[in-house]
Amino acid sequence: MTGAGEPALWRGLPVVSAARMRELDFDATARFGLPAAELMENAGRAVAERTLALLGGRTPGRPARIVAVCGRGANGGDGLVAARHLRARGAQAEAFVLPPKAGGAYPGLVRANLEAARAAGVAVVELGARSGLAAALARADAALDAVLGTGGAGAPAGAAHHAVAELARAKIPVIAVDLPSGLDADTGEPSRPCVRAALTLTLGLPKRGLLAARARAFVGELETLDIGYPAALVDEARAG
Repeated sequence: MTGAGEPALWRGLPVVSAARMRELDFDATARFGLPAAELMENAGRAVAERTLALLGGRTPGRPARIVAVCGRGANGGDGLVAARHLRARGAQAEAFVLPPKAGGAYPGLVRANLEAARAAGVAVVELGARSGLAAALARADAALDAVLGTGGAGAPAGAAHHAVAELARAKIPVIAVDLPSGLDADTGEPSRPCVRAALTLTLGLPKRGLLAARARAFVGELETLDIGYPAALVDEARAG
């Protein structure tokens, strides 16, 4: 893994801040015409494929048991897409999803992918103190951490705290989607609790905090997944 003091490149890709990543996501849609739904689909599919590869592919005798723990934002949407693709490839997939904020609703893309996951046969459970997440993790082969993405700030609270704490206690490999929940995307500073991932699959471009020395124990192995950003957009990110 690249150290914090080395050049801001990782395997030829520019390393970006959380704010810059949000700008690039916006530009991918607004300027390059890539629908946000397509980017989320690409991300979730890539995560599912890499997860199955980590577990040795599809096992007809006993399907891989994978628990996706999903937030209520875009990171959670990525996790729901991944769960659907895992189910389509023969895995036994469950998704635990943070409830919407009081009086609110899930964003459109998250709601659409939650419904699509259910329609595909994924068992979807709304997270709560008695939702059974700890028991599900205990019987699973691996978990996806899709609770908090680059938009997360500060220590997880409420239902997110419960989800991250359970993932941090899990005795199975945890695969972080974009970055481990509880880790600051810019500084690499872990909060309490913070997920300790066996593998972090960061999306599109690596985030600055993932390369910090203090983050290594939480990031695990680090891979960057191609989710379809145009080469011109990556070049812009490289130029600053």
